[in-house]
Amino acid sequence: MGERQLLVLFGSQTGTAEDTAERIGREAKRRHFQCRVEALDGYEVANLISEPLVIFVCATTGQGDPPDNMKTFWRFLFRKNLPLGSLCQLDFAVLGLGDSSYPKFNFVAKKLHKRVLQLGGSALLPVALGDDQHDLGPDAVVDPWLLALWDKILALYPLPPGLEVISPDVCLPPRYTLHYLAEDALHPRGDLLQNTAPRAAPSELHPFAARVVSNQRVTAESHFQDVRLIEFDVTGSGITFSAGDVVMIQPQNCPEDVQQFCQLLRLDPDRWFVLKPTEPGTSLPALLPQPCTIRHLVTHYLDISCVPRRSFFHLLSYFSTSDLEREKLQEFSSAQGQEELFSYCNRPRRTTLEALWDFPQTTCAIPPEYLLDLIPRIRPRAFSIASSMLAHPDRIQILMAVVRYKTQLSKPRRGLCSTWLASLNPEQGDVRVPLWVKKGGMKFPADPDTPVIMIGPGTGVAPFRAALQERVAQGRRGNCLFFGCRQKSKDFYCQVEWEELVVKGFLTLFTAFSRDQAASSGLSQPLSREEKVYVQHRIRENRQLVWELLSGQNAHVYLAGNAKQMPAAVAEALQWVLQLEGGLSPSEAEEHLTALERSQRFQSETWS
Repeated sequence: MGERQLLVLFGSQTGTAEDTAERIGREAKRRHFQCRVEALDGYEVANLISEPLVIFVCATTGQGDPPDNMKTFWRFLFRKNLPLGSLCQLDFAVLGLGDSSYPKFNFVAKKLHKRVLQLGGSALLPVALGDDQHDLGPDAVVDPWLLALWDKILALYPLPPGLEVISPDVCLPPRYTLHYLAEDALHPRGDLLQNTAPRAAPSELHPFAARVVSNQRVTAESHFQDVRLIEFDVTGSGITFSAGDVVMIQPQNCPEDVQQFCQLLRLDPDRWFVLKPTEPGTSLPALLPQPCTIRHLVTHYLDISCVPRRSFFHLLSYFSTSDLEREKLQEFSSAQGQEELFSYCNRPRRTTLEALWDFPQTTCAIPPEYLLDLIPRIRPRAFSIASSMLAHPDRIQILMAVVRYKTQLSKPRRGLCSTWLASLNPEQGDVRVPLWVKKGGMKFPADPDTPVIMIGPGTGVAPFRAALQERVAQGRRGNCLFFGCRQKSKDFYCQVEWEELVVKGFLTLFTAFSRDQAASSGLSQPLSREEKVYVQHRIRENRQLVWELLSGQNAHVYLAGNAKQMPAAVAEALQWVLQLEGGLSPSEAEEHLTALERSQRFQSETWS
């Protein structure tokens, strides 16, 4: 038996894999392992050859891609020059978190498992494939898999003599202790954001405080959805980008929610504190200043508007002074209570703050040092950049739908970032937003003669606006855009811009207004899905042009927008064009489209 050390490495996009990795870390501590939990890209990958025991927890994003915080690790692991026996000392297990409604379900976990085996690692268990689509969510797979995993691990690394597994009834110590500072102590004031020239390119750890220049609604006031075109000034930031890139924005909680949270937990928002790690080797949260106020912690760090996870209720149950509340919290955190938790939390999209309201006696007993274990940090949001530096130097524009919808709860649900951004009024003074830029998934052709077919319904048109501005500034023609929305008079974003480009000969434009058929045919009844016209119908109608661009002119095809039914419907329309105009069989058309994807002549960026 070697030293009882366990490493948990996670690749997480939305926080689910990180939450699961932290859960495994807590279970390891109960079994007296020395355990580290790290993001894959934060780990020095060359050290993997000397690790005895590693559990990988990874999500799959978009089109089967690894999450952002494991991309460097991924590139290293698949280097062709890695010796095949280099991980022969490693016992490992891979836990995947995915969504079976996507074609490349848990692709990253499957590929990682296969690659570590190839490099000589010994798998403790088959790869676990957690599925968001399951009635009980990924835990339906995770719970039994973890029980089997601990049996395997404890057989290899038995508990030291005289020690037993720490009972689930015992609350583990917090990651950090919180020390309030004397009220009369002097504290550094000032903003944490850089709005002068930074030391290096802005990043998540060092965002740039960009001034909001304009915040304009681009849908009719009578339209159900509020969509904004927002412009930021990035002068002096050193930020550069090209079409297809993404701007990351760090949102914050609204003052009313912050005040409610502090009242519920009986916290003084103006108290200053410092954090100290409970165990040596634990690093402090990189995005929190030291010292810090409670108000800053709740406004900028704690995600009190997210839907709480099972681990939240589990930890909360330890602090409860009410038998009734404790019983309910324990039920929500048990394997048997997951259906009820789904009905309470996930289905109505109940927020963490709202859940705390429902457990008042527990909430006021939460020790402040457990806040960072209890509530995850606010994650940055990604937006396709909707402008080009060639057309708008030192500016970044985004096209953003304000997220607002109804559930069974009386209060409408609101997106944290979009609601905050929509509320910013640059006419009321100097309004700043923390941001940085990331390379996007879409790459536009370098050859000036290569035409592009862009399919962008709704706000999916954002990256294509950037591409068009860039290509027009470079004098490139051969731009074809399929744009779809509900009604020409209500949500035809950038209409004047597109029509000007058509007149100047820079753009061929096809539009699909899905709800306008009812008006033109005098119908008072709502249209069925079959009667509505979408971008895929316009692709079929213009099959000769699409075929000529694809086969005769080597065009590249780009697709962006909502991930529900649209991508599959567009792919089907393109295959139909290949069959009808190119004389291919259905299977040949499918293979041809896959080949276009492989050669990056067909690229898509979709979101749910």
